[in-house]
Amino acid sequence: MHKEALSDSRGYRGRFAPSPSGPLHFGSLVAALASYLDAKVHQGAWLVRMEDIDTPRVVQGADNAILTALEKFGLHWDEQVEYQSQRHALYQHTLTQLKPDLYACNCTRKMIKQAGGLYQGHCKSLALDFSEHAIRLTQTHPIYQFTDLLQGQVNVPQDLADEDYIVKRRDGLFAYQLVVVVDDIEQKISRVVRGADLLEPTARQISLFKQLGYTVPEYAHVPLAVTEPGFKLSKQNHAPAINIDDPIPELLQALSFLGLSVTDDMKLSNVEEILTWASTQFSLAAIPQVLEKSIKL
Repeated sequence: MHKEALSDSRGYRGRFAPSPSGPLHFGSLVAALASYLDAKVHQGAWLVRMEDIDTPRVVQGADNAILTALEKFGLHWDEQVEYQSQRHALYQHTLTQLKPDLYACNCTRKMIKQAGGLYQGHCKSLALDFSEHAIRLTQTHPIYQFTDLLQGQVNVPQDLADEDYIVKRRDGLFAYQLVVVVDDIEQKISRVVRGADLLEPTARQISLFKQLGYTVPEYAHVPLAVTEPGFKLSKQNHAPAINIDDPIPELLQALSFLGLSVTDDMKLSNVEEILTWASTQFSLAAIPQVLEKSIKL
């Protein structure tokens, strides 16, 4: 990877990066729609990336189901869909670049939990074999606060910001915190619009951009759709899949969730007409500045 600004001659570049562990539900539709519309408002490119690096969680056929659902809802991507599972050489190359700041760690989750929930640097001086253990990255660019375009100033606990974190797991899989940053660099993503459940990991991702010497993209975290406080719609919570055979009701509900003033007569429109209208009306400023927002399914 060549170090350069993310906002190159191609301008705005956004992305939607679902995990193919199940079908799209209403919460993921909201995130996809927000990122898509923000890209269109800025006459930018909108990319889709399959975050399938955690292979034990991947459900066979879920990627195709997700892509079909996006198309049924009129959300057409601008470039080839990328799969993390096909980019291992890129991630390994990045680890080679980071090697002076890497060390092996044999601490289990149970050990870390017993020590207070955060890793305390126990293995840093042990010189353990890389091939048999998880690999941690020494934190050299801790982020104690950052500004989110929607949520405003976000403060990060010092202990969390300072923590050395895993970039390659004990089972040999690359960690999410590494691959998401490498992907955003390689795809020259200039703005990340996604759900507020990923607000906390953002500080660590910003720190890795800085550690690698790249420009940090802008971030905007939209509210999570919840059926009741603290109960978000997710694949783990068995949220129902969006209805690809009748997309307009949920499309209008998602637009309303994002602060757009939808009207009853829009139910008679088609998906393309609705998205064309939404592309002229969407604004991050109209989205409620909350982490969760209740909906009725």
